[in-house]
Amino acid sequence: MRVPVILPLAFLVGMLAGCGEPNPGDVDEGPAESAGGTTLVAALGDSITAGSPLWDPDPAIREQIGAALDERSQFEYWVTESDPAVEFRNCGVFGERTDEIALRLGDCADGADALMIQGGINDIAQGRPIADAAADLRAMVRAGRDLGLPVTLVDVLPWNNGHPAADRPIEQLNREIERIGAEEDVPVLAFHETLEDPGEPGTMRADLTIDGDHPSVAGYRLLAERAFGPLALPDR
Repeated sequence: MRVPVILPLAFLVGMLAGCGEPNPGDVDEGPAESAGGTTLVAALGDSITAGSPLWDPDPAIREQIGAALDERSQFEYWVTESDPAVEFRNCGVFGERTDEIALRLGDCADGADALMIQGGINDIAQGRPIADAAADLRAMVRAGRDLGLPVTLVDVLPWNNGHPAADRPIEQLNREIERIGAEEDVPVLAFHETLEDPGEPGTMRADLTIDGDHPSVAGYRLLAERAFGPLALPDR
């Protein structure tokens, strides 16, 4: 099994801020490049992974988006901009619950070097039990590890259009996600805390969401800058 390493948060922030070359200490801690020059992360999730509403990995949906299309509307874009040695396979599908996401894990992870798992808000929106969503996420973590991949979990973002009714279920599921991370020994990316408005808990800050459901371009960029420090990557 590959040994996970930590992609340094300072490296990501510095590169996204245009600070030039990383210092030697940062480079030493990062993943070595594969023979192809990149480390491929399979990003498995719902519309937050897809980059909605201005981006989608499906060309047919991108065509529907039309003139508003913006590839910067995805955290994958910004992480890759910060570190070209990291490449993402975007396996985000709009509207999917965790049980639906789980069905695509094998195809998404095939040939990848690491797996990132995101999902849960659609379970909440559709009234699915928190315990079921948590069980799906745990099963996906274990499936990824059975494939020999370093696995990273993502917590659930605030949902402005579901506030305040959805606040408690989101909090409950995020507690379960933290517990899964601790018990399965995988890192959890703090998406919720990164975009939450401290002045109105349970919502994303107004400038960080485009529609109350998804991050804006600025929101996706902030996720890359602040939330990806503990991304698990293989020691190549």
